[in-house]
Amino acid sequence: MTRPLRVGIAGLGTVGASVVRILERQSEAVAQRGGRPIQVVAVSARSRSKDRGIDVSRVTWFENPVELASSADVDCVVELVGGADGAARDTVETALSLGKHVVTANKALLARHGLSLARLAEEKGVSLAFEASVAGGIPVIKTLREALPGNTVSRLYGILNGTCNYILSRMELEGLTFQECLKDAQRLGYAEADPTFDVEGYDTAHKLAILTSIAFGTEIDAEAIYVEGISSITPLDLAMARELGFRIKLLGVAERTQTGIEQRVHPTMVPVSSAIAQVLGVTNAVTIDADAVKELTLIGPGAGGDATASAVVADIADVASGKAQPLFGRPVDQLETAPRAPMQRHEGGYYIRLTVHDRPGVAAGVATRMAEGDISLESILQKRSELAATKDPHGRSGAPVPLVLITYAATEASIRSALDKISGDGLIAEPPQVIRIERE
Repeated sequence: MTRPLRVGIAGLGTVGASVVRILERQSEAVAQRGGRPIQVVAVSARSRSKDRGIDVSRVTWFENPVELASSADVDCVVELVGGADGAARDTVETALSLGKHVVTANKALLARHGLSLARLAEEKGVSLAFEASVAGGIPVIKTLREALPGNTVSRLYGILNGTCNYILSRMELEGLTFQECLKDAQRLGYAEADPTFDVEGYDTAHKLAILTSIAFGTEIDAEAIYVEGISSITPLDLAMARELGFRIKLLGVAERTQTGIEQRVHPTMVPVSSAIAQVLGVTNAVTIDADAVKELTLIGPGAGGDATASAVVADIADVASGKAQPLFGRPVDQLETAPRAPMQRHEGGYYIRLTVHDRPGVAAGVATRMAEGDISLESILQKRSELAATKDPHGRSGAPVPLVLITYAATEASIRSALDKISGDGLIAEPPQVIRIERE
């Protein structure tokens, strides 16, 4: 009889408990795919007495996940501790150093230490699998690494954080503010008590760094990613987007340009007719633009115990079968060090919302500054105050009102320079809102 793959699970939170349940429920199917039985022999978690809805009484319990990784009875360590350093890094490095396979869902660890861990795995001849680190149950890493070798990827972009997509969806559909939706997301468990990592874009950036490396054959470079979050988005921006035929999403975008690999995370206007615009709630989506398949969009659950555990179990089955792929699609020493494409050189369309003083000549002054920067305007919309007509026979109140500009393709540098001059002219009452447009 083929010897079972002996698995140790470090971390028994929502995902870890789901992994145990799936391995029990689908034991025969997973064994058939992996070519041998999968047996959970050890676990590690903070509390032994906590009720997780699973029975771990017959497996070895370790207080310290590093001790689990060191156990001679464990062949494959599943790291679900989380965090870029500390116990998670120590556990993974220990396991790999001892020649054990590792499966992880830890995007922060991979974004910071992925290259060194990949080298260690290669040196020891073991697997380091991480499908669950990006987009939960969506097999985007397998798709990029295994299904598209005949393609040259030019761009990938996606909704990689369900919390942000949930908040933006609720804001748009119900006219709620960011703070109102955030509180609801926290109540429902979609957002942490401290939501900064999600809503300010850092979670998306870690995931994007991993996808960029696989898609373009480059070394992970999380520090090169330009990051903006969604906390500045208002119901007015969402309403204006809808009026203009767009929907706002927090996207992670990686694109090959003439100046290098451009990586950016920010609120983005996408055409309402696009596939990615239809993705609402906590769902994730990734679109891959490549020469042979043209455009490929993967949509599915990006988080949650069962969805993420599904990806973990798939990786465990691959380990059991002996199926080993280069972590980032090619050996580490063949990954390129790609030149960083500065955000100032980004070129595309822009939505710009200015809060201007409602008086004669303001719109003309704004348009002049844009023209001086060689920025062509596709449209300009001014929303007048409801009280304006009662203040002035020409319908102007002098009070701040929104002025919305949609530009044709322009560089980030030219947009920022023009806005600095508009601000210096005293034409705006508060900092401008700038949202980039991603065309199909």
